[in-house]
Amino acid sequence: MTTTEPEIVETPGGGIQHVWVLPTDETTLLDLITTVFTDHWRQINFGPIIEGAAWEVGAPCAPTAITLNDGYATVDFGAWHFHLCIGEHTASGPELGRIRRCSRAEFYRGIGSDGAPVSWGLRLFNGRDEQMMTVLLPNPFLTDGQGIRDVPDFARLAAWDALRSRFLGLPADPLDRTGKGFAHTG
Repeated sequence: MTTTEPEIVETPGGGIQHVWVLPTDETTLLDLITTVFTDHWRQINFGPIIEGAAWEVGAPCAPTAITLNDGYATVDFGAWHFHLCIGEHTASGPELGRIRRCSRAEFYRGIGSDGAPVSWGLRLFNGRDEQMMTVLLPNPFLTDGQGIRDVPDFARLAAWDALRSRFLGLPADPLDRTGKGFAHTG
């Protein structure tokens, strides 16, 4: 069940995030993955982001195929692909099937020290609550090449706004357009 108000979470590093829980049924997750990788592949980075490692991979092209088999969604870019278990997986037995399947999905936005958002994304977690993938959505403070912009480009929140509208039924949030950039402390 989705909610309109985010959960406010303090991260281990001391940062604040706003989190919206998403449904984890196979149909919704396949629609979400298809939408993200078909409509927004040019501007996203993705991979696991855990303490000590961040894989920020850019898609080389639009997927050549997105398929579903035994609970696994496969996003295929031709030269390489990845799999995410988003539905009932039976080939490995019920216990591994439960562990491998996405049990938590969420949209999040990171909040800077000034109280304004500085990052936007999507995360999926398996049955052990281990991160499967983070999708870093286009950021108004960064270029597609991850360079820092001198002036924010809030048009880059179009993917965030579209995904919130489609999967949470929420309109664009004026708070998302209040930031001035990344604040670095010395």
